[in-house]
Amino acid sequence: MLRWSFFFGGLIILGLGVALTIKGQRFGVGSWDVFHIGLFKQLGLTIGTWSIIAGIVIVIISAIGMREFPKIGTFINMTTVGLFIDFFNWIIPNPETFTFQLTAFIIGIALIGLGSGTYISAELGAGPRDSFMLLIVSKTRLSVRTARTIMEVVVAIAGYLLGGPLGVGTVFMAFSLGPIVQFSMQQSVAVLHKSIGKREHASTS
Repeated sequence: MLRWSFFFGGLIILGLGVALTIKGQRFGVGSWDVFHIGLFKQLGLTIGTWSIIAGIVIVIISAIGMREFPKIGTFINMTTVGLFIDFFNWIIPNPETFTFQLTAFIIGIALIGLGSGTYISAELGAGPRDSFMLLIVSKTRLSVRTARTIMEVVVAIAGYLLGGPLGVGTVFMAFSLGPIVQFSMQQSVAVLHKSIGKREHASTS
């Protein structure tokens, strides 16, 4: 139950973070959201829907590359994050001033990194994009930080070519999310294992 709390809590934080960066998109958005918004501009639907569709494609690629069937958490992640993005994007008002947009963008980056590390630590199945990142890590022996950065840069370029809002913030996110995710994941794993250990000790006492 504790793992599921970390899992869903991380997904909610992640969805909120993405929505906040979209609200501050004058600075650019995350690499994957450049891609999703580019698809939205070209083909319609919603940003969250394109997040889900892209996730399905990436899950298939990752499953083939890793030669293992995705965990149930991966499928839950694939659908719920897109829904959370659309939900928070709907309820959060559009910030009108430069200061509010910048604040939304900065907080959004921190929450994306925090949420990603939190839900990955539960080990119930990484989301499509993080599964792809882990595939890169396993195939190339790169660190999480380096693999995430490479993935973010390539996707940002593809999204820009589709008309997505690439900006200085996108570049910042491409190079900052890897370290934030890695730190968040390490801290979340430590807290989770400590909590589970205490619970197991209490149950045997």
